[in-house]
Amino acid sequence: MEFTETYKQTGPCCFSPDSRYLAVAVDYRLVIRDLTSLKVIQLYSCVDKISYIEWALDSGYILCGLYKRPMVQAWSLSQPEWTCKIDEGPAGISYARWSPDSRHILTTSEFQLRLTVWSLLNTACVHVQWPKHTSKGVSFTKDGKFAAICTRQDCKDYINLLSCNSWEIMGSFAVDTIDSAGVEWSPDDSALVTWDSLLDYKVLIYSPDGRCLFKYQAYESGLGVKTVTWSPCGQFLAVGSYDQTLRAINHMTWKMFAEFVHISTIRGPSSAAIFKEVDEPLQLDMSKLSLSDDFPHNLQGNYSEDCAEGYSRVKYELMDFPISLPYQKPAIDKPNPKQGTGLLSWSNDSQFVISRNDSIPNVLWIWGIRRLELAAVLIQKEPIRAAAWDPTYPRLVLCTGSPHLYMWSLSGAYCVNIPLPQFVINDLKWNSDGSCILLKDKESFCCAAMSSVLHEATDDDDDDDSDD
Repeated sequence: MEFTETYKQTGPCCFSPDSRYLAVAVDYRLVIRDLTSLKVIQLYSCVDKISYIEWALDSGYILCGLYKRPMVQAWSLSQPEWTCKIDEGPAGISYARWSPDSRHILTTSEFQLRLTVWSLLNTACVHVQWPKHTSKGVSFTKDGKFAAICTRQDCKDYINLLSCNSWEIMGSFAVDTIDSAGVEWSPDDSALVTWDSLLDYKVLIYSPDGRCLFKYQAYESGLGVKTVTWSPCGQFLAVGSYDQTLRAINHMTWKMFAEFVHISTIRGPSSAAIFKEVDEPLQLDMSKLSLSDDFPHNLQGNYSEDCAEGYSRVKYELMDFPISLPYQKPAIDKPNPKQGTGLLSWSNDSQFVISRNDSIPNVLWIWGIRRLELAAVLIQKEPIRAAAWDPTYPRLVLCTGSPHLYMWSLSGAYCVNIPLPQFVINDLKWNSDGSCILLKDKESFCCAAMSSVLHEATDDDDDDDSDD
């Protein structure tokens, strides 16, 4: 891996969908950098501090959410003189997003009074009353032709289907939820999933015409679903709940085919590899150490650069079974208990799914779908802040708020010590082609370029695995 120098940022940063640009918020300014050189190619000034950034799907436009104002500003990369400003007045703006055609902006007003579709081609706008959520509850089909929006009226949840061509409501149907936490189209656009977040563990699958295809409830009288995500291939639906369990559902029969439990003690026999982060011991080069006649008052010696950094270096150590994990019992007298599956993500090939049980925040679980078993466990010294799959290879990176980057692939797990002073990684993002990772500190960022050697090694690993 090759690391760039650090650059200033005070807010969100994101790659353009075509991986040509990097947008960075620095107070009131939006800085657009060329990704290959990180040179500034455009600089825009906003009327307030930037809270949110999102690229249009065609990478030609970018919007900035100025939610303290509240206002949205949009810019064009090909026409620097073109600008757009959206102000809802007393209704305010709490969230903004692009439509798939890159020519409409959807904003949600404060208190979820309405969702408005603004056209960049003319002055027309369309309103959808009573959206259920601020940033969630809106999903587009893969072809960008339709949108599903969660709404709530008369104490009941609904899903509205809109045409992204005319933005007219094509249909609306009630869903059997107490408190719908979101809606997502399946990757093949054939079904919609919605789920309950309150005291009723329920996952519901609907057809676009409102027919209920599947209803699943694993238990009663408990906290509901916490996370739901489709696999990229569209064949599996992963459901994470507050009962420390991850369940996988097949899209053909809509039946649960796997149940993965986050246990506090892992016992053998198991084919899973358990990697634990440990401090790498300081290695002293004694051949370069010499004593003067004034010993012990004067100690002369030379330490190698690796030795000087030895105190901050870490590595993974392969552990034996059984092994106890650092479990944290959630406080029952506080809201939003830290328990259940809070992090859930599929690999690009849908062969692996990662999860984090919030009661064991230092541990990342990697489950293999091909054999329906635990593939690996990563035990970190600090709670896991973020984890993301390479969008092109089954390779994972994660961070814990430390000066180290952690990676896992089919060949194993390893720690990368960041060669930047006073830089800790609080968040990370891949670009779309998997060649670069954005690493964020509190007020700075850098980019890590992935070498082609690692890509080739991963390809070889995939081939070996398929031969087995």
